Amino acid sequence: MGKARVRFTLLDAVLFVLILAAGAYLVRRIGGEMDYRWQWPVIFGYLVRPDGGSWVAGSLAQGFLTTIKLSLWATLLASILGVVMGIMRVSRHLFRRLIAGSYVELVRNLPPLVLVFIVYFFIGERIMTAFGVEELIRSASPETQSVLAAIFVPPARLPGFFAGLATLVLYEAAYITEIVRAGIESIEKGQWEAAHALGLSRRQQLLDVILPQALRRILPALAGQIISTIKDSAIVSVISIPELTFQGLEIMSATYLTFEVWITITILYFVLTFGVSLGVRRLENAWRY
Repeated sequence: MGKARVRFTLLDAVLFVLILAAGAYLVRRIGGEMDYRWQWPVIFGYLVRPDGGSWVAGSLAQGFLTTIKLSLWATLLASILGVVMGIMRVSRHLFRRLIAGSYVELVRNLPPLVLVFIVYFFIGERIMTAFGVEELIRSASPETQSVLAAIFVPPARLPGFFAGLATLVLYEAAYITEIVRAGIESIEKGQWEAAHALGLSRRQQLLDVILPQALRRILPALAGQIISTIKDSAIVSVISIPELTFQGLEIMSATYLTFEVWITITILYFVLTFGVSLGVRRLENAWRY
């Protein structure tokens, strides 16, 4: 079976032109009737700037990179936790189901902003202080600190970064748990019976037969959750993690270029989330065909 070809129809062209026209009208309205002077060169300076004969990333580009790092780590860890909890949700053991169910209901019924403050003020700071994590980071060698800065953020901001990361992982994993649970339960009972007839244990049935089929079915939902993780990363700006939204707020406070700042941030978020969407779509098509 061949792949379905995507056609660009006349209706698509009309909609595209209308969107462009609406954008042009909005820009003209802001610049004309509101007497607003666009200052895009200032924003470009926050994306890249010259430094000693070379170009370096500005604060917006650095925030964009931090958002990517935060989203990647949150997606990876939340996926692992979500798959484990999703399997526990369909376990035969009551205690495992209670643990996973309680976790899901607790996290899903908390506003993410409240969860950020709980993790940051009541868990993050105390745990990191109790275990001497901050002192360990400060006493690390320059090479180790450089590696930490490349993988995460500069060492001075690591406590806040880890608190924000923990918040995103706990919050997003609760939804991934339910996605995985629904995917497993969507597999026909006959698949379980056939695997059992082959002499496979319950663990082998789940990992070798059921879970691979479930992952194909839940891939679109997982893609949506990954995109939500990227967008939800903006909430950690309230604890001063220098991601994209935080940097935008700082630049807006310094320059008062409200429209330029948030249009640029919107474009950067769209590029990131749309790229993820296209990547997952290609993976879905590869699995399908």
